[in-house]
Amino acid sequence: MKRVKLIMPVIILFTVVFCSCVYNNEEELFGDNCNTENVTYTAIIKPILTARCYSCHSNSAANSFGAGINLENFNELTLKVISGKLLGAITHSPGFPAMPQGGVKLDDCSIEKIRTWINNGAKND
Repeated sequence: MKRVKLIMPVIILFTVVFCSCVYNNEEELFGDNCNTENVTYTAIIKPILTARCYSCHSNSAANSFGAGINLENFNELTLKVISGKLLGAITHSPGFPAMPQGGVKLDDCSIEKIRTWINNGAKND
């Protein structure tokens, strides 16, 4: 009888511990928290490009490190958008150089914001 009294709390403890632990990832817990409403060049897109692209593709670095591609120049950025090269490169689509070269692909949310901005006309706002 002593053993039963001792074993029962142990069984209950293990049951509670194992049944209360579940695996959830952030998206399952909080939903898709990528806000693509009101995506503007100045507030959303330029900071992404500054953080992830300008080290090679800025006014000062494009000729030395970025194959002459200057994404800091809005007119040149627009050409890359119209040709599909910007989206192809950042999504690592076949036939496009994967960007950032030798770096980690942009997160899905940043890519979705850029895609939204492009789909909305890629305005300089």
